[in-house]
Amino acid sequence: MNYKNFLDLKLSEIGVGTYLGSPDENTNKNYEETIKKAVELGINVIDTAINYRDMESERVIGRVLQQIDRKSLIISTKGGYFPRDNRLKVENITQYLKENFIDKGIVNKEDITPYGNILTPKYIDWSFEKSLENLNTDYIDVYFLHNPEDQLQIVDKQTFYKKLWTVFRLLEGKVNQGKLRYYGLATWNGFRVNSDHIQHLNLFEIFNIAKEVGGENHHFRFIQLPYNLAMTESYTLKNQYYNGKLYSTFEAAQLLGIYTYISAPLFQGRIIRRFDENAKKLFKVEKDVHIPIQFVRSTPGVGTVLIG
Repeated sequence: MNYKNFLDLKLSEIGVGTYLGSPDENTNKNYEETIKKAVELGINVIDTAINYRDMESERVIGRVLQQIDRKSLIISTKGGYFPRDNRLKVENITQYLKENFIDKGIVNKEDITPYGNILTPKYIDWSFEKSLENLNTDYIDVYFLHNPEDQLQIVDKQTFYKKLWTVFRLLEGKVNQGKLRYYGLATWNGFRVNSDHIQHLNLFEIFNIAKEVGGENHHFRFIQLPYNLAMTESYTLKNQYYNGKLYSTFEAAQLLGIYTYISAPLFQGRIIRRFDENAKKLFKVEKDVHIPIQFVRSTPGVGTVLIG
């Protein structure tokens, strides 16, 4: 396994993603065995989110952490989408949200996007602490705000950046408490759309918000975004404006000292196909499935490639 040194971390070039699958015990067992096998092979990056598989993905990782040295792994999770809890067997999610979050002041209904995204300090605080419980750990290595660009459906850019400021302040507090090492943004559209798109995010502006909140030693050091043979925008699209110049997202991340996690390298299997033997020779691989992975991991600016 190849590793990349970043700040005080040594991250495997391949990581395990835990997005897909049903929230049942059979899938849990499969994930548990897969993660343990990955660790045996040298993988130390495990990525999840509170809403993945109705919290079961986080809980599986929590089970694995009872069998493996916690300090040997780099665990990242995400908060932002309102999750179902598989163990509660909630039948009416709207009523559950109202009684347990809105009525208790954790969430205001005006802050919820049509897709269930919430970006406020109170909600992210709840989500973060629930993830600690699910993961059965005292700290999280990297905490991502999950698709925050979804908020731009309900607020303007200035209001959005104010929201980021308040949540970044919360996360810097988690670092000071010893509960978090670094934080970042996990996006789908934000960093790979044109600059005039409603969901476009400018990494330089967001980086400056982190500096306002945490000073030069702030802990906003990661982004996660999709990149694959069918979605090349992070490398090819110059959509990051700074100081009179345009950069791709990968270029901007490198300039700012931000590490990238790559999601959907196989586009959930949609780009797996038979390739010409010459293509395998070019990429120096033996299997067809390795070509799209090799394409991603060999791109300048790519940090860790997450494979489900």
